[in-house]
Amino acid sequence: MMKQWETITAVERAPHKVSGVWVFRGTRVPVAALFENLKDGATVEEFLQWFPGVQREQVEAVLEHEIQLLAVAT
Repeated sequence: MMKQWETITAVERAPHKVSGVWVFRGTRVPVAALFENLKDGATVEEFLQWFPGVQREQVEAVLEHEIQLLAVAT
């Protein structure tokens, strides 16, 4: 299933930025870093402390997008 990250303004992808992976807009922080940290037991608060360039609204938009994808898949 395609993630359709293009519809989320909180993220961006550019070939010259972090090897073209999806990052939080205006940062070099990969979106995957959020999920990896959450999987490892971190909280959103901890993630935001560790990656100060990422805004809470960006994290919320990414998580909401994933929730919507899960709702469609069920």
